[in-house]
Amino acid sequence: MSATALVYDIQGYSVHDGPGIRTTVFLKGCPLRCPWCHSPESQSFKKQVCFKQTSCLGIERCETSCLNACPTPGALVRGEEVDDMPEFPDESGEMAPPEKKTVPHIVRSLCDDCQACTQVCYAKALYVCGDEWTADDMVKRVLRDRRFYEKSGGGVTLSGGEPLCQLEFAVEFLKKCKEAGLHTALDTTGFVPETSIAAVLPYVDLFLYDLKHMDSDLHKQVIGVPNEPIHANARFIAQHGGNLQVRIPVIPRFNDNEENMGKTADFCKELGGAVSLIQLLPYHTLGVSKYERLQWDQPIFEAPPMPEERVKEFAEFFKERGLNVQVH
Repeated sequence: MSATALVYDIQGYSVHDGPGIRTTVFLKGCPLRCPWCHSPESQSFKKQVCFKQTSCLGIERCETSCLNACPTPGALVRGEEVDDMPEFPDESGEMAPPEKKTVPHIVRSLCDDCQACTQVCYAKALYVCGDEWTADDMVKRVLRDRRFYEKSGGGVTLSGGEPLCQLEFAVEFLKKCKEAGLHTALDTTGFVPETSIAAVLPYVDLFLYDLKHMDSDLHKQVIGVPNEPIHANARFIAQHGGNLQVRIPVIPRFNDNEENMGKTADFCKELGGAVSLIQLLPYHTLGVSKYERLQWDQPIFEAPPMPEERVKEFAEFFKERGLNVQVH
């Protein structure tokens, strides 16, 4: 039987996850806990109930059906009163003043993601993040976009979370994509056993590889895991003929200093010709709304945007070592 995986998104016409126009498949589950993660729904290895406030009609209009459907006492409760913004102008062409609505709130410490509330929410404000796919079905899905790949020099990218945590699916899917003549990319944290990297290496044309900090103690303190396995796997890929596109998130108060950027550039230089491109990715706040949909009862990491000139200064560390660098 074809291997299965838990998928939380399929993004067509993706232009930031490898060359050309691509279809990016996102798998759930990640061993890292980056505070700035722009896809927090990718972290859990199971299906999750999420809430989209703008779709909610309000508890009053739904006669609290979602609250009544929840079988766990206290897991889904009345939340705050918020503005219900009108979607369309009134007859005069003006937007009416917002009305008020009361929305539900998921208490994450009690919710077991049983999904009962999503089954009665006809507005789809409460929904399930995560669907099971077989590798065979996913290959059929991405082949629908073959025309875009052929016209643009694109292909398929397997991302996450950490896609190699669902190794059987990753190997089968990437292998079948290669057999179908598709260019393949793998977006990985690198925090997996070397055997996992070796298993997919024959079927990956390009590794999109994250490097976050060169100090392992700080890496573990902030992200939850040490960086030695990540660096060792990058060397393994380079030594065994793999191609790397290194991606470095530039995070305020974490890795945005000359010492760390210099050491990161030295490490990339050490990997030799395997590294085709370095991408510096300045921190952004686009993931904040996703934390709100998960309704996590914890602080959300937010910082001022990184000045463009500062990121360009960091790019010089890589250019000085003869590396091809790009600021996104």
